[in-house]
Amino acid sequence: MPTVVRMPEVLANAGEGVIQTWLVSEGQEVAVGDPLAEIETEKAVVEYVAEVAGIVGRLIVEAGSTIAVGEPIAVVLTAGEADADIDSAVLDGASVSAAPAPDRATVGAAGPAAEPNGRRLFATPLVRRLARERGIELESVKGTGPAGRIVRRDLDRLPVPERIDEEQPESTPAPAAESTEPATGFTDIPLTAMRRAIARRLTESKTTVPHFYLTADCRVDDLVALRRSVNAAAAVKVSLNDFVLKAVAGALLEVPDANAIWNGDSIRRYDHADIAMAVAVDGGLLTPVVRSVDTTPLSVIAAQTADFAQRARDGRLRQHELEGGSFSVSNLGMFGVAEFSAILNPPQSGMLAVGGAIQRPVVDDGELKVGTVMTVTLSADHRVIDGAVAAAWMAAFVRRLENPLTILI
Repeated sequence: MPTVVRMPEVLANAGEGVIQTWLVSEGQEVAVGDPLAEIETEKAVVEYVAEVAGIVGRLIVEAGSTIAVGEPIAVVLTAGEADADIDSAVLDGASVSAAPAPDRATVGAAGPAAEPNGRRLFATPLVRRLARERGIELESVKGTGPAGRIVRRDLDRLPVPERIDEEQPESTPAPAAESTEPATGFTDIPLTAMRRAIARRLTESKTTVPHFYLTADCRVDDLVALRRSVNAAAAVKVSLNDFVLKAVAGALLEVPDANAIWNGDSIRRYDHADIAMAVAVDGGLLTPVVRSVDTTPLSVIAAQTADFAQRARDGRLRQHELEGGSFSVSNLGMFGVAEFSAILNPPQSGMLAVGGAIQRPVVDDGELKVGTVMTVTLSADHRVIDGAVAAAWMAAFVRRLENPLTILI
């Protein structure tokens, strides 16, 4: 029987999504794990992949359509099934619409568009908007995405053309009218779906979750030296943040009461450390989750975090990569920030705000010296983590960061 593909709940609390771009066409063969579409939600643009193998029998909705979670979006046929089987496909009592699929060449800005020269351009709405804002003609851009699709990095590599203002005809200036508006100008920027989601979730977190904070200074001279030695021989460069993730994971395993989330009527404690890393993107923030950091080698962590950061900025994260985790790390040290505190991302009960590794005067055995110090602040959910537990976790984390060889063992 044909498989009805329905709009997934690609992110927590998402009730609907937009089919931004179809990455397959009708009649195309797909395997499990092949990307089917890019879906835009209030938090991100993510790739949705096939969960069954077969042939794409019908794309039910057009690119650019807003679809509620659970509604049918496509049908996948197995060997021997014909197009006529699609109309009889039923899932949970809902028949698949028999309306013909849209002409892919006329889908519009969200999919392929037919250019005057006959070339079909594949670009996401974000890319088309950026191209308009930057004055870039898309037909002159070579796409490096799947099937030659133009993606954001293709635009970022191009110089922004200078815009020449058209000459305005001379005219007699009209007398200035009296205005009751203030002299200072301003611009109202409409909220994006991502910004609305951030505003809602962080407001809920700050007003409903009882935060408390612990701050500690870490001497990281040895860590900086170890990282330099590791990178001298490593194929993949390791960042200080990769060491921080490993130290966080080790501390969570040492203090298991901190490796837990608020679960409504229970507290869920985890056996491994899945840690979300904050990545700044245009207009917001994404938190892909690095799995089993406690058992994953540092070099693998480094490769994965670099990949996550790049794909987050390109809008190519997948749904499962943004789900789960018991703890988050937000690092603003690369921006010159000395210290800050973060708002928790429920249901996670802990988040570590990491400042920069900065040289400061320190006292060592009664002598004043110059040392490299990193200030970290733990935000904790008091419903899950008590003060003594948070203090024990912070001590375990600082101990690992100040004795970095323990991170590698």
